[in-house]
Amino acid sequence: MQSTFHLAYNVRDLDAARQFYGETLGCVEGRSTQTWVDYNFFGHQISLHLGEPFKTEPTGHVGDHLVPMPHLGVVLRMDDWNALAAHLESQGVAFIIPPSLRFAGEPGEQATMFFRDPSGNPIEVKGFKDQTNVFAT
Repeated sequence: MQSTFHLAYNVRDLDAARQFYGETLGCVEGRSTQTWVDYNFFGHQISLHLGEPFKTEPTGHVGDHLVPMPHLGVVLRMDDWNALAAHLESQGVAFIIPPSLRFAGEPGEQATMFFRDPSGNPIEVKGFKDQTNVFAT
């Protein structure tokens, strides 16, 4: 079954969110009102609402890192991940975890990068050479 994920969360400033999600990440804007805006987040729907973002803490032990929890993200094909990583680096995005490879040679080998939106919401983008390995054990 193929489906589209929907996630709604808070941001402090819709103009700053539009700049980041629309121009920095290249997501296409959808419907909106004065208090929220939808984006096509790599084929999935996110709804950004004005409000106080989730509290996050670096409590997720993954590989050699403590990753911010909660976080949202997407899994891309490796060529798309490489292009996005290069684009974000060229845009001067500050990374929590810079673009890197983890679990090299193991099941689930993946590229990853973590960064925050202007409201502090952590975002992870993963890349897999073979999408069938996303759930490999």
